[in-house]
Amino acid sequence: MANYFPVIGLEIHCQLATKTKMFCGCEIEVNTTPNKHVCPVCLGMPGAMPVPNKKAVEYAIRLGLALNCEIDLNAMWTRKNYFYPDLPKGYQITQTGGLPVYDHPICKNGWIEVTRADGVTKRIGITRIHMEEDAGKLIHDMSPTDSHFDANRCGTPLCEIVTEPDIRSPEEAVLALKKIKQILEYTQVSNANMENGNMRCDGNISLRPSEDAPFGIRAEIKNLNSFTNLEKALYAEISLQSLTLDAGKEVEQCTKRYNPDTDKTIVIRSKEDAHDYKYFPEPDMVRLVTDPAFVEEIRRTLPELPDARRARFMSEYGVTEYDARVLTDDRDVSIWFDTAAKKVVDSAKNGKILANWVISELLREVKDLEGGLAAVKIKPEQLAVLVNKITDNTISGKIAKTVFAEMFQTGDDPEKIIKDKGLVQITDTSAIEAVVREVVAENAAQFAEFKAGKVALKGFFVGMSMRKSGGKANPGLVNQILDKLAAE
Repeated sequence: MANYFPVIGLEIHCQLATKTKMFCGCEIEVNTTPNKHVCPVCLGMPGAMPVPNKKAVEYAIRLGLALNCEIDLNAMWTRKNYFYPDLPKGYQITQTGGLPVYDHPICKNGWIEVTRADGVTKRIGITRIHMEEDAGKLIHDMSPTDSHFDANRCGTPLCEIVTEPDIRSPEEAVLALKKIKQILEYTQVSNANMENGNMRCDGNISLRPSEDAPFGIRAEIKNLNSFTNLEKALYAEISLQSLTLDAGKEVEQCTKRYNPDTDKTIVIRSKEDAHDYKYFPEPDMVRLVTDPAFVEEIRRTLPELPDARRARFMSEYGVTEYDARVLTDDRDVSIWFDTAAKKVVDSAKNGKILANWVISELLREVKDLEGGLAAVKIKPEQLAVLVNKITDNTISGKIAKTVFAEMFQTGDDPEKIIKDKGLVQITDTSAIEAVVREVVAENAAQFAEFKAGKVALKGFFVGMSMRKSGGKANPGLVNQILDKLAAE
């Protein structure tokens, strides 16, 4: 197989988190009675007039600003004409068009940055973000011969995010999709849940013989609903296109789907061109004229985004770059940690200790907890108190694990658990020395070897002393006392 160079672009579709539909007042509700939330507008009845949802427009602009886009203050609505049983109007209202004069999406010319495994940061362009309405849903599994149509989803507001063909590997494609999903969640414009269909991705891929050769003929792989499937589908298509080119054949421009069971991409139709959709300006709506002051108000109220939050965690709380990435991958985790860190004494010094507890203990337990972080009984402020008890030597790290386990099960405050179970650390030097001398006396032969220079035995004596004290002795003082006794 010859060595070819992939060129990849993504089209990411996300459902906006509005309460009502794109062009009418019908409620958006999932898993409800079929055709419960419909009206003449979302069913495309003759004479029904669509009116844009202001909140959806706000969300699209917020997303565009978060993705460093220019905002078109005179965006245009167009009709994309095609027939399918789930599209009662026979067309979709969107913001893209076959000719440049019709092509005025609300956001364009943006970018994101991703950091690869080799540490290289790469910028990936965002061509456009355009708004559109969703189609309905066909249900085929109710009988062997019949299909049913549920119009509840008709008119649900969507944004489509189209990247430039700047991606050069399936790994980079996954990083780009993760970054965009993260920004969708931080800005709260979409739930961005791929499993529930709030977000899905199409991958466009072609191969070329060298990095400076013209782009090849591309295939579009539709409706990829996980990071794993995106990566596997792109690799499967790279393999197929490589074999095709090696055989001296041309790659067919087409639309495909990915079958994870066979790890193959399958042609579902020849690729449509813009003229196949016969775009023209939406006759029932004027241009979407946006007040610049409205855009600036949205810009002013943008939340702290993942990159900025990661940098702040490193500077304010002294966490490593790795820790900061883990803590900001998920918006809810980042808020949880930030809330706790604000209650940690000397957080610039002890923030790293808190980060270790969140990453190594809390997130490990959350992984197997039904309901995830939202179901955790421990409050951020409680974990901060636990860290403060460690750093002021009230309890040892080992005792803290016992306290944490009890907190996770019950949600009780750490002070109550420490008091009820008598877990306060012994810091009285004379009391600890008495314990250490007992251990030394009981293990005289080993202590003689330790004094003679067998330093590995120190861990044995520390462990035995901690055990004899019920885990309450201050480990630092135990070490100091052992060094003193060894020097006698």
